Amino acid sequence: MVNLIIQFSKYAIILLMAIYTMQSYIVFSKKDEEDKEFLFLRQNLMMFMIHFIAFVNMYLKMEQPKLLFYYGAQFIYLAATLVFFRNLYPRASKLIVNHMCMLITIGFIMITRLSYDQSIKQFKIAAVSTVIALIIPVIIRKVKVITRWTWLYAAVGIGALGAVAVAAQTTYGAKLGFSFGGFSVQPSEFVKIIFVFCMAGMLGNAKNFKDIVVTTAVAAVHVLILVYSTDLGGALIFFVTYMIMLYVSTRKVSYLLAGLAAGALAAVAAYFLFSHVRQRVDIWMDPFRDYENSGYQIAQSMFAIAAGGWFGTGLFQGSPGSIPIVEQDFMFAAISEELGAIFAICFILVCMSCYIMFVNIAMRLSNRFYRLVALGLGTMYAVQVFLTIGGAMKFIPMTGVTIPLVSYGGSSMLSTMIMFAVIQGLYILREDEEDQIERFRERKLAMERQRYYGAPRG
Repeated sequence: MVNLIIQFSKYAIILLMAIYTMQSYIVFSKKDEEDKEFLFLRQNLMMFMIHFIAFVNMYLKMEQPKLLFYYGAQFIYLAATLVFFRNLYPRASKLIVNHMCMLITIGFIMITRLSYDQSIKQFKIAAVSTVIALIIPVIIRKVKVITRWTWLYAAVGIGALGAVAVAAQTTYGAKLGFSFGGFSVQPSEFVKIIFVFCMAGMLGNAKNFKDIVVTTAVAAVHVLILVYSTDLGGALIFFVTYMIMLYVSTRKVSYLLAGLAAGALAAVAAYFLFSHVRQRVDIWMDPFRDYENSGYQIAQSMFAIAAGGWFGTGLFQGSPGSIPIVEQDFMFAAISEELGAIFAICFILVCMSCYIMFVNIAMRLSNRFYRLVALGLGTMYAVQVFLTIGGAMKFIPMTGVTIPLVSYGGSSMLSTMIMFAVIQGLYILREDEEDQIERFRERKLAMERQRYYGAPRG
């Protein structure tokens, strides 16, 4: 009976996710605010139903009463997050808030299914991260001086990455972070945001080729420190983000082509200089050559994705635990195996919708600094999602980065929540700008009418 319920519920979860995803794109065609609001509320309903059905499955399989209390705590957290963001920032993007909560929900479900203890840690970090994220939009909106801290951003970013390169512990062949009292901190996750602010400030004020050279040198220092730490996934994210920001800022294809050529040469050099890189490329080319050792992880990921098919095996009906470090590097494989390819495709489309919103906000901001910040954060988010999913599918070599808000990782959770909060602050700024433009138009129209009809007589 339990297996029958699990099999039925997996189709319900897929259907609910498909409806949620369709609404993520239908909303762009809606003009009436009431229609949009109703759609957003329906998305919330889909999310809570997916969350409820998944935890019913886990309770039936695990038969642990503590899961009921844990479900209640997660429900209260998700509801509170929606309520606080909507009421504290009524002009914030409700679609971005919904996507943030949906991605967190998927992460809660999968991490709880894989490891209850790790899920508890992730839940605590998510709660703290949300409190911090609720403060960020007002800072972005009110503290204008952040646009002038360019060299402070550079110093803090390079200093933090340098500290990691010198003193951090080595994990899976890379120097990533520090451990304190059972928690690990990965500074590069936070430097990503600082880096975007730094590049936005430099590119926003660049007036000649010399300024571009200086900016490129600062970006190169960030990337080279990450390469020295063998955090090549992070280095790739920083590099691609800078190239996109540089191209959009200057509109010069020659800069983009030069950057791509330099990146290709750097990739070849990394292959010959670092055994860690060489091993990952060899695994990517043929994971079955050394299946029982270095190729085991990616081979199991491919088996998991294939086993899931279109509709998945159902929660607790697959074997995602056979993939080493699945809750961090291969969460997409776990999702694909137990929730199916249709759910996984919808998940990718939700991530794409986030990126579309980030770019849309960037395009509509008049301030050059804020526009580049929105573009840079959106690019970082998209590149990280691509690297994680592409690596799990053997489309590209595995880079060791996590899926934002979904994979297990405290630093990733906190930094991504801050990133989404910054975007919300920029969205509110955009709304403020549009209000100012509208008021200016109204005043101009009133003055023109006054000149045409003459001053009113008393």
